[in-house]
Amino acid sequence: MKTELKIGIIGLDTSHVIIFSDAFNNPATKAPIAGAKVVAAWSGGSHDLESSISRVPGYTKDLQEKFGVQIMDSIEAVVAASDAILHTSLDGRVHLEQFQRIAAAAKGKPVFVDKPFALRAIDARAIFNIAKKFNVPVFTSSSLRFSGAITRIVTPETRPLVKGAQFHGPAAFEPTNPGFFWYGIHPIEMLFSTMGRGCRSVRCVANDNFDLITGLWADGRIGSVHCNRTGNYEYHGLVHFEKNSVHVNVQTETKGFFTCLAETILEFFQTGKVPIDPEETIELIRFIETANESRANDGREVLL
Repeated sequence: MKTELKIGIIGLDTSHVIIFSDAFNNPATKAPIAGAKVVAAWSGGSHDLESSISRVPGYTKDLQEKFGVQIMDSIEAVVAASDAILHTSLDGRVHLEQFQRIAAAAKGKPVFVDKPFALRAIDARAIFNIAKKFNVPVFTSSSLRFSGAITRIVTPETRPLVKGAQFHGPAAFEPTNPGFFWYGIHPIEMLFSTMGRGCRSVRCVANDNFDLITGLWADGRIGSVHCNRTGNYEYHGLVHFEKNSVHVNVQTETKGFFTCLAETILEFFQTGKVPIDPEETIELIRFIETANESRANDGREVLL
């Protein structure tokens, strides 16, 4: 039997920490995941982001009382007490500085960074450069990328055959993590999980309630994301192949996408094998940058 991994959490200001801790620490939960346990955490929180700092006390208490997690007073203490790290700080602005501290203390321990990985492509590349410097395996992803609704359709064998794709999802805004970095990143992650790298330009047409982001890939393919702020929280997509198109319907899945993500994270922690090309992540962050820029400039085309 494999030794149970000790997981440390950095940033207790998102519901994701409860979801992950329940999956790894609660054998009575709906979909328990064996092989790892959350043992230590650092609370963090961003004082100028209400949805961050207001959650820290409650989630900190829950981790202590419900899941037996030890709360520590520094990032470095958590890293020292753990075999692997979940970097879950809600605010993408703090990830670069916090990751620098994690990586310096990690001594090669793997790190998963929750979304949004970074708010600028230059910062995304800096995080990967730091990871390389300290020999720290790292990856990031929205949980939607690993939903069975996508992974059954887009496999390593079928991905090269994709001719185009369209995805839909909610995209609430938060000024501190601007535009599509806050919530639009989910359907954008679904698009990139399907289309892969190679986007060359982006246009975004928008009004108060809706956004249509259209990306043109270098090989002529087109991928789009339709976002809303109307209360529709469903995730859907169409993946186009040469002879047919397949509907992606996340809502029909019996296995939750967070369970799928947690299983992927655990495999990454156990093997150190990064499941997503860093260059794809950097391009995805740049895609969001250009979509935000196009949205702010009446839908003009912006080159990646």
